[in-house]
Amino acid sequence: MPDDKDAAFGVTYAELDDRYLVPMLFAPYASIVANRAAELQPRTVLETAAGTGIVTRELSKSLPAASITATDLNQPMIDQAKSKSESANVVWHQADAMKLPFAGAGFDLVVCQFGVMFFPDKQAAFRETRRVLGPEGSLLFVVWDDWQQMPTAPLAIAADAVADLVGCDPGALVNPPYHDEGRIRVDLNAAGFRHIDIDRLSQPATATSARDGAVATVHGSLIRNVIETIAPGRLAEATDAVERALRAKLGDGQIVGTTRALIVLAN
Repeated sequence: MPDDKDAAFGVTYAELDDRYLVPMLFAPYASIVANRAAELQPRTVLETAAGTGIVTRELSKSLPAASITATDLNQPMIDQAKSKSESANVVWHQADAMKLPFAGAGFDLVVCQFGVMFFPDKQAAFRETRRVLGPEGSLLFVVWDDWQQMPTAPLAIAADAVADLVGCDPGALVNPPYHDEGRIRVDLNAAGFRHIDIDRLSQPATATSARDGAVATVHGSLIRNVIETIAPGRLAEATDAVERALRAKLGDGQIVGTTRALIVLAN
């Protein structure tokens, strides 16, 4: 593994995220997002925080006639996504969702799955989204519900186990919270969105074994970054601890938990 943190993120995090965390957490929601997008019949789609491209690939299948521009802030994520996608209707750009390098009113739909939580200024990001959308354009995004309300979600189990091990707040090991419907509506209204629909849904989170679930959640998520910052050298120990916790709560063999999310449509 490279010593350089940026190189380690690019070479290992993107691959581990794509191999383990995407199938467990992100893939179950990707087809839902793509189907919702297809109902809107957009001709031009912008995806922000596309990661390794699980939603991009589903969008390409659901909207074969649409032009899709997929973006992410991190170039290694884009490289990993491009290596798995040969869709003729998708183009890739490195881009910051807070400062999009596109002209105004150029898209019918902007999509973002599990990225909005990380935007430092939600209202600024939504204003930038509103700028690049046409007058009748829509924003479709998904954010995680409260991890404390997901007792069987593998990532929540992992966060609790690692927090006990290294002595930190479990909240520091998952995404920043952004699941309050009132706050979401205020932020969207401030950016000029007037019609807002919010649904809550749940999906299974599955791994072939407790070990695979531990590798996915510890190595392919924020947990790894925190361990390497506050408890360097304890990654293997943390992985073993999470494996034990997953087995204790979800059993041996294939493990199946449940995650919850909010899907938001605004225009």
